[in-house]
Amino acid sequence: MKYLLSVVFILTAFPGFAQKSLISYEDITYLLENNIHKADTFLMTKGYIINKKDNDTKNHKFTVTLPGGTYNNISLRADGKRLFIEIETNELNQYNLIRESISQYQVKDGMVADIQTYSVKGLGSIYISVNDSVPYDPLKRDYDIHIVGDKHITAYN
Repeated sequence: MKYLLSVVFILTAFPGFAQKSLISYEDITYLLENNIHKADTFLMTKGYIINKKDNDTKNHKFTVTLPGGTYNNISLRADGKRLFIEIETNELNQYNLIRESISQYQVKDGMVADIQTYSVKGLGSIYISVNDSVPYDPLKRDYDIHIVGDKHITAYN
C-alpha cells in the first residue's frame, strides 16, 4: 500500500515539472508589473538561460529547451517603465496554456490577417501568429506571441 501511494504521488507530481518552464497569465502579469531585473531572476528560476543581455538598450533574451525537442524563446524589452514581451515557441502546450489562462479575463478577441488578437482585462493586448515549422512537420508549428501591456501597467522598482 505504501508503495502504491508513493507511485501515485510521483505520477501526479510529474506533470507539474513538465510545465514548470511554461508561461501563464499569472507569470505574464508578474513580468509586466516588475522591472526587467526581477524578470531576469524570475525566468532563471523557471529554468531559462540568458542568451543576450543588453543593458544599454534594455533588451534581454532568454531560452529554454523543453522535452521533445521543443523550445521557448522569450525577449523582454523595457521602454521607460513599460515592459514588452515576445515569446517564440514551437511548444503546443505553451500556446494552449496562454490561451486557456487568459480565457477568464478575456474582454475581446478577433482575427486580423492571420493574427489572433486578444484584449485581456488587467493585462493588455496579446497578438499570436501561427506558422508552419521549417522544415515542415505536421505535428509542430511555430507560435509567435507578442504581449503589449496596458498603458496603465508600469513596472515597479
